[in-house]
Amino acid sequence: MPVAIVTGSSTGIGFATSLMLAKEGFRTYATMRNLNKSSDLMSRASKEDLALTALQMDVDDDKSVNDTIEKIINDSGRIDVVVNNAGYALIGAFEESTIQDAKAQMETNFFGTVRVIKAVLPIMRKQHRGTIVNVTSMGGRVAIPFDSFYHASKFAIEGLSESLQYEIEPFGVKVVLIEPGAVKSDFWKNLKSSGNIEQSPYRPVMQKLVGSFEKMTQNAISSEQVAGVILRAVKSDNPDFRNIVGDDAKSILKVRSNNSDKEFQTFMKKQFGI
Repeated sequence: MPVAIVTGSSTGIGFATSLMLAKEGFRTYATMRNLNKSSDLMSRASKEDLALTALQMDVDDDKSVNDTIEKIINDSGRIDVVVNNAGYALIGAFEESTIQDAKAQMETNFFGTVRVIKAVLPIMRKQHRGTIVNVTSMGGRVAIPFDSFYHASKFAIEGLSESLQYEIEPFGVKVVLIEPGAVKSDFWKNLKSSGNIEQSPYRPVMQKLVGSFEKMTQNAISSEQVAGVILRAVKSDNPDFRNIVGDDAKSILKVRSNNSDKEFQTFMKKQFGI
């Protein structure tokens, strides 16, 4: 059986992807920071008799990542797919965010991905086979207000992936980017805020965004839709490098590609009522 690892698997995209890969014949290791959150996932896997194992792994910690990857190799002998999905969004005004806020955001979203890639790449290179899937966002190519460090982390993964693909392609290892729009998942519940929004001088502008965010969540795609795109990519011999998921992402990125910076800024301001 091909072996797959999925990070951030307790909810949302990671949860759906872990189940889908296991159903499609992958020996799947669903990793998460807090293993106490694995009960729903493992209950589903047990009912359907899936080859799915939940493992604790904190992508912020070198030892945790390396120990978990070593455990998987000792157990299965190979790694064919890794899906880097773990992450969260920090919202708030840039001015009111601390350096600690910024470092924590980058530690999980960017350096967490870097740690996992560094741990699995030597294995995939020696196998001369493997697919690294990095889940970014349409927010890795366009930005909205009050998400500056989240976008910084996703833009960084896009740049990392684009450079890395050239280095590892000769060894039979592929890099794939998944760029969803708004997704119905616990991602929105797990937003972290910086500063005191109620006392913020930016509060009037932030309030104008609330309706837009609510509309985004109402029209959001499902985690299963994203998982389906991931599945197709890892099963393909020649997957697209960038994979956009969701009509909102496709339409916004099309507007971005067809307009100047100033024109796109005007478009985005109208979208968010600012």
